[in-house]
Amino acid sequence: MKPRIQGLRKRWLINAIGPILLVAALGVAVFSVGIANYYYTGMRTGLETRAKESTDAFNTYGMNSYNEFYQMAYSYTESFKDRDQLELQFLSSNGMILVSTYGITAGLSPGTQDITDALSTGEPAYYEGADPATGQSIMSVSAPLQFNGRVVGAMRYVTSLDRVNRELLLSVLFSVLVALIALAMVYFSNMVFISNVVEPVAEVTAVAKRISGGSYGVQVENHYQDEIRDLIDSINDMSAKIAQSEKVKSEFISSVSHELRTPLTAINGWGETLLAGDSSSEELHRGIGIILKESRRLTSMVEELLDFSRMQDGRFTLHVSQIDVQAEFEDTIYTYQALLRQEGIELRYDDTGAEVPLLSGDSERLRQVFCNILDNASKHGGAGRRIDAALTLNENEVVMRVRDYGPGIPEEELPFVKQKFYKGSSKARGSGIGLAVCDEIIRLHNGEFLIENAEGGGAVVSVVLPLGG
Repeated sequence: MKPRIQGLRKRWLINAIGPILLVAALGVAVFSVGIANYYYTGMRTGLETRAKESTDAFNTYGMNSYNEFYQMAYSYTESFKDRDQLELQFLSSNGMILVSTYGITAGLSPGTQDITDALSTGEPAYYEGADPATGQSIMSVSAPLQFNGRVVGAMRYVTSLDRVNRELLLSVLFSVLVALIALAMVYFSNMVFISNVVEPVAEVTAVAKRISGGSYGVQVENHYQDEIRDLIDSINDMSAKIAQSEKVKSEFISSVSHELRTPLTAINGWGETLLAGDSSSEELHRGIGIILKESRRLTSMVEELLDFSRMQDGRFTLHVSQIDVQAEFEDTIYTYQALLRQEGIELRYDDTGAEVPLLSGDSERLRQVFCNILDNASKHGGAGRRIDAALTLNENEVVMRVRDYGPGIPEEELPFVKQKFYKGSSKARGSGIGLAVCDEIIRLHNGEFLIENAEGGGAVVSVVLPLGG
């Protein structure tokens, strides 16, 4: 379980943080390039504007000789006010520094591309890079000086980029810090969120393993308020239903085992007695009757189990034809009248004289329902020594009712009596699936199978079938 949960957290963080990290890195890169362009372009534009203005002013005075040019350049550098920020250089036509606000550079040849371009093209030129002499990062702009249409030298402004680069570095670091703080916030918020998902999933997984290991009915404590709550409710409901199903299955196995043991014991006992050959004619007749009765009981139970098996795997079907449901019901009544009379139970049938039209159905399955109803009435309501049966024809349906005068069904058990294997507080013999089979048969006939308590005591079972159904 643990690697899976870790894998879920890992995938979640990769999917959530990965795109944000990519966007943050792209944002920092774009910001860095943008602010660098802003600084460098601004500095370059400022230097080019200043160089152009200065050369235009310088050229307006005119120069008649080299000494005059040198004197003007020297005077210009001496009066230069921004020497703390810029270096002003005057260069000869071959690129040598004649005069500079930094006197130590005079006589040197910087050798940068801006000087070469300005002297060769007669247009201002720009350079950004390392100073060939010192290796320092600089930016320079060279503007040509002309006399009589001929380039005689150049005025060059030079500034160090160290300060600008430091400011750029600080800006980039600040943007990276902001991006990291944002990523940290997203990371921790995602960790909190995913913990609220992974922890209950881990808890549910552990409980699911316990359920699969046989701990049916175990519950997960549910203190959530979202979809996780619905998931846990479903798990808890599933666990409870599995526990109930296992309980019912155990009770069913115990009940069926008991129900099979009783008739088999009777059959074996009487079989051995008859096999001994010393029984009287009366005992022989009685023994054979018991064997036949218990054999029928076993046959009925096996048929119920087979019907239940067919219900479970979807093989429970009907053989439909046009049938006389009134005749089927009355034949069952007449058959049971003689059998119940032997047990001291009176079965009364109220013949209303109604003529029920033929309807579509399975006569064998409906007779099975009627027999089961009457058999249950004799077992559970036989203490009343009376059973009433009636058939009623309504406009769109036919209703067959069987009522006993026994103790009835406890109210709290009524909703469950048609469930599979349910026997409630009843001590009567049976598998507990007969009513479930009856309910399925009537459902397949598009009818209703109703079980209620009757007024004055006893229970009443109603079979409602639609006409033309």
